[in-house]
Amino acid sequence: MRILVDTHLLLWAATDPDRLPAVARTELENMDNVLMFSAASVWEVTIKNGLGRADFAVDAALLRRGLLDNGYEELPVTGQHAVQVGRLPPLHKDPFDRILVAQSLVEGIALLTSDALVARYHASIRQV
Repeated sequence: MRILVDTHLLLWAATDPDRLPAVARTELENMDNVLMFSAASVWEVTIKNGLGRADFAVDAALLRRGLLDNGYEELPVTGQHAVQVGRLPPLHKDPFDRILVAQSLVEGIALLTSDALVARYHASIRQV
């Protein structure tokens, strides 16, 4: 199964794996899954790290390189993804989370998240 991993789960996997919920760890370690990360997640880390957010205190370039080195596939943001954001109900205000949901819908892939608000969207979302 192709799985788009949300930003917080990516950060926890890279910097503090003990924070990962057991279900998330199982999904990330399942060799049958194709793990993906969004270019929007790298962008989010860059912006929020620059704003001094402690939960994003990661070098985005190193995070991206580490994800690629560990077999994750990078999903670019397209115009089609951006258009889909406008079709989403306003359940969540964070534009980065909204683009991940849109990518999940457009690409037909599951989104793995720990965010209960994100999980309220009618998409292939697996809350852990």
